[in-house]
Amino acid sequence: MTSQATSRLTRRIPSPLPWLAGLLAIYLIAPLIAGAQQAGTADWHSVDMAALLRASATSIASATTATLIIAVGGIPLGYLLARLPSRVMAIIGFLVQLPLALPPLASGILLLFLVGYSAPIGRLTSGALTDSFAGIVVAEVFVAAPFLIIAARSAVASIDPVLEDVAATLGRGPLYVFFRVTMPIAWPALLSGLLLAWLRAFGEFGATVMVAYHPYSLPVYTYVAFGSQGLPAMLPVLAPALALALAVMLLSSLASRRARGRFGALTLEDQPTAAPEPRSRQGAGTAVADIKLTLQRQLGGFHLDVQWAPQRRRLAILGPSGSGKSLTLKIIAGIEYCDRGTVLLDGADISSLTPAARGIAYVPQNYGLFPHLSVVEQLRFPFDADPDAAKFWLDRLGLRGLEARRPDALSLGQQQRVALARALVRPVRLLLLDEPFSALDAPLRSSLRQEMLVLQSELSTPTILVTHDPAEAALLADELLVLEGGRVLQAGPTDQVFARPANELAARLLGAEFVAEGIAGGTSLIAVGGDTSLEVAGPALQRGARVGWTASPARIRVSDQGRYQGKVESAVPVGIGNQLAIRFGDTLIHALAGYHAQVCGSVCRFDIDADAVRVWPLDARHK
Repeated sequence: MTSQATSRLTRRIPSPLPWLAGLLAIYLIAPLIAGAQQAGTADWHSVDMAALLRASATSIASATTATLIIAVGGIPLGYLLARLPSRVMAIIGFLVQLPLALPPLASGILLLFLVGYSAPIGRLTSGALTDSFAGIVVAEVFVAAPFLIIAARSAVASIDPVLEDVAATLGRGPLYVFFRVTMPIAWPALLSGLLLAWLRAFGEFGATVMVAYHPYSLPVYTYVAFGSQGLPAMLPVLAPALALALAVMLLSSLASRRARGRFGALTLEDQPTAAPEPRSRQGAGTAVADIKLTLQRQLGGFHLDVQWAPQRRRLAILGPSGSGKSLTLKIIAGIEYCDRGTVLLDGADISSLTPAARGIAYVPQNYGLFPHLSVVEQLRFPFDADPDAAKFWLDRLGLRGLEARRPDALSLGQQQRVALARALVRPVRLLLLDEPFSALDAPLRSSLRQEMLVLQSELSTPTILVTHDPAEAALLADELLVLEGGRVLQAGPTDQVFARPANELAARLLGAEFVAEGIAGGTSLIAVGGDTSLEVAGPALQRGARVGWTASPARIRVSDQGRYQGKVESAVPVGIGNQLAIRFGDTLIHALAGYHAQVCGSVCRFDIDADAVRVWPLDARHK
């Protein structure tokens, strides 16, 4: 860091903090300095070096053994505490931390109630767990385990569960996901927890002296030596403990810097190249979705109730935030359970299958890239990844040259491409995309939408896109499911849904910027008031029926030769001109025009494309 950067950071630090921090740091370092000053006057000759070395070896061996035992159970326990947030687990999590709050002597006494000579386990083991090396380990495990459990729980809790969900949809089982995804990401924090547990076990005195006074561990030997030889002989006795503690902390610091959570680097060349041709090149565009959903899920006050049997290949689920779009997608993928119902895919009920066995690719909203894996390793992660397909998608999605990069070195657009490539390197029956463009800025979003449109034309795999953007749904889907409040508001082919929304709410979700009313004056005419009729396209209207209607302002064109006439009631400047509010019959409609096209109170003429008018029956009510 440069001196200028340091100066800028220094200016941001509140003035009391350096003083408070400095006082505590001085206090913690001062005893080390005081001890070092006594090196010349210490009694180095009266120390029983053989006994000191034996005690040091006992502490090193017992602390290492205790830490290994703690790791075997502490990491899984921390994982469960983080991933199973139940009342029972909360109580367990509280109780296993109690050794931190207990005086060490009290911990030793509690252990004697369990393993002492008169205790059931003590009688069963003939006292083998007291006054023995095993007794030292028993005491150290009890007092040191909470350090690793807390670190493991915090580390796992900080990992987005979506990463584990995505790994499951890539054909990987829970144990593989635990060791290949969860453990590598959590490893730096786990390493710190292991270090703290080892150091706590190495320095444990109180519980050890109660459970296993013999053989001497280093802390017990230090206590005995102090009682018999006094302070002058203590520095030589403390020297091994200080040296070992410093060495362990130094090695841990170096390991933490190098810890990248990688269980072996992989390249595309690690696998044979003989493989089937990627599915993207096999009959693209010929498949249709054979999906039938009957889903019910209760989440607190939210109830999801979806029935859908689409027939097209490019599908979308549209709705506002909280409507159940993403939940529906996760139930299809198998990473959320369904209270009642079925998921039929290609005629088979896959509801009881694990995510790994469903053959469904899932790309979450944040793309779910594993932070510890490079681009190549991401593509090699799926269970049955095709190396030829991986190479194809690297080229097809413009990822060549990025193979060694990790997600934090990729732009959002590149991350999205990697997530898509990873989903497509294995044979899948369905591709699920959860709002893949929501995190992108407008230019990139527009560009990647066009790329997705081209990609869909090449893929034989049906896709379900979740979005809240009607323009996105119109571009990328041939069939829509519109959700609101967990219930199906409307479903059908995209053009029909847009042309004939089920009701006003559906129209607004489909992008209506204004809504109006009228009377069907014929199969393709709406009387909007003032002896004015509006021509519409689409399914025939029922004469005399009350209807609602809307049109996109971009499809209302102000022109001197326009078919329709209205009065400008307001002209509000917007970025590309004026937004006009035009009185058209009994309705106030919105249109875009140039800055000087019209003024308030003037009469204007305009055209509305017949196929741009969306119409719904006013007797349709959303319940």
